[in-house]
Amino acid sequence: MAIQNETVQNMLNDLGIDVSINSISLEKLAAADNRFIKDLKLNVSSTLNSANLNKKEAYLLALSVAVNEKHTVLTEAFDALARKEGATDAEIAETHACTALMNTNNVFYRFRHYMHNVEYYNNQPAGLRMSIMMNPVLGKEFFELMSLTVSALNGCERCVTSHEASVKQHGASEQRIYDAIRLVAVIKSLAVVL
Repeated sequence: MAIQNETVQNMLNDLGIDVSINSISLEKLAAADNRFIKDLKLNVSSTLNSANLNKKEAYLLALSVAVNEKHTVLTEAFDALARKEGATDAEIAETHACTALMNTNNVFYRFRHYMHNVEYYNNQPAGLRMSIMMNPVLGKEFFELMSLTVSALNGCERCVTSHEASVKQHGASEQRIYDAIRLVAVIKSLAVVL
């Protein structure tokens, strides 16, 4: 049964998601005609249409959030939207790989950050293979931008500061970075209620 709220239905249609999806949170929000629904729809629309990200990039960043949050419906939706904008199998696969790699790094480097007074941990080599970062299909700047956004999503300060510096070195503006972070924050919110 479809959620009986025009704003929700329009948002789901815009994303290519079946309006008959079962979402307890969206049902509760729609039943109360909660103002958050309109905000969410507007936020999703505005961040996916950023002047500093092209459509394919926006959808790939959104896909990385969906993959990170293990959200099958959003993963399928953003995969399809990215492909409509020209994303290749290799770019889609690399989005999944980048997200998984950042999860590895975020756990590892967050641990090191928490244990900053323990010299042994900080002096040991990571011993983690990361060859995908050397010559990414997505291009170095966008791969670093995606790495930054996933690291922000996962709350790893060391990874965020490192990738923010790296993405700037590869030519990204602060406006582009800011829009990417806003997008990831909004898609995380969408994943929570969907």
